[in-house]
Amino acid sequence: MMSVVVTGMGIFSSIAPNLTDFLDALKSGRANYSIKMVTYGSEEMPVVGSFLEAFDFKEQLNSRQSIPAVLKEKALNAGRRAPTAIQASILAAMEAWIQARLSEHVAAEDSVSVIVAGNNLTNDYIAQMHRTYGDRPEYLPPRFILHSMDTDQVGTLSEIFSIRGEGLTTGGASASGNVALIKAFQLIKAGESDIALVVGPISELSPMIFQGFDKISALGGTGFIENPALACRPFDSGHEGFIPGQSSACLILESRLSAQARGVAPLAAMLSGKSCLDANRQANPAMEGQIRVMKEALRGAEIDAGKINYINAHGTSTPLGDETELRSIQAIFGSGKTGPWINSTKGLTGHCLYSAGVVEAVTTILQMQNGFIHPNLNLVNPVDDDCMLVGSQAKPAQIRYSLSNSFGFGGINTSVIFAGAGVNGTL
Repeated sequence: MMSVVVTGMGIFSSIAPNLTDFLDALKSGRANYSIKMVTYGSEEMPVVGSFLEAFDFKEQLNSRQSIPAVLKEKALNAGRRAPTAIQASILAAMEAWIQARLSEHVAAEDSVSVIVAGNNLTNDYIAQMHRTYGDRPEYLPPRFILHSMDTDQVGTLSEIFSIRGEGLTTGGASASGNVALIKAFQLIKAGESDIALVVGPISELSPMIFQGFDKISALGGTGFIENPALACRPFDSGHEGFIPGQSSACLILESRLSAQARGVAPLAAMLSGKSCLDANRQANPAMEGQIRVMKEALRGAEIDAGKINYINAHGTSTPLGDETELRSIQAIFGSGKTGPWINSTKGLTGHCLYSAGVVEAVTTILQMQNGFIHPNLNLVNPVDDDCMLVGSQAKPAQIRYSLSNSFGFGGINTSVIFAGAGVNGTL
């Protein structure tokens, strides 16, 4: 079966608009938290989050000098009037596409697939349209119905990049990003695609969704309204709940044979990706499923637990979630100071929900490439001192093999494993 490599990455985030700036933010531990007032009916609530600031799509696209003029024009035509989430996906995907040199060494259009992570991606767009046109529906824009569907992301990206292979969205709640990576991995391994553009869109939550998360006590930040920078604290005893974040990210997966034929050097190899269920419709995590999926990922990668140098944890800053995940990791990798380093990117970016797995895959590979592990922001009093949790400063590290977890409501457990460039000839 085909081996799978990563040939391109891109990001457009609340903490950085591109890979270069994102890498700087990871190294320095730079975050960007603020307060957003959310009104639903008669209720108004402050929400702490890492929110994407307003941006000029055309200006952002024009700042990327390496984009061929024809491709840039297609992106402008497709994205200039699109919702913010579509524009952010285009910018992240464009960066990955250029890095993978797909505009120079074009692959057959039907050998490329596009997979978009998440579902119910447009709930805030629909809410905004309802507020604007609810009492005058005859003025609803004709493009509303297309923009209201998750497949608008798939169609827009396929049009810009002339993709004629498979296209789909993957729903897995907060595990959607990893689910998308796993589906792309499976397509390539099966020989159904040579290349897969995997995009994690930003999460734009409507006021009703924010209220819904608040009603089940999932949101954090209530104790940090005066200092939102302290609110997101994965694995710290002061954690209250998840802090939403907004980042769009893209990974281009490719068969090793295709990358070799195009003369493109891989950035990393994806060795394995597994998903399993807890047979549970609720929001609570379960050690059994987390342990099982990590073991299955290791089996799929054909390596033992001792080979893993680093774990990018799901680490949502929720008390039950953080503690359950650490116990699951210890059950496989052991306790003490000899196990893999552990951190949570959500401390820096917030919880990016649908795109989290793709954002964290980009983060993982950047750390592998650059020999460091980013800080665990606000980790002051760890919930468990018997793990190799990264502290408040980045640490130098040579990462050969890494594992990244994503878990979702409805008992969804996922783990993916990457190998660094040149590890045991994997690339």
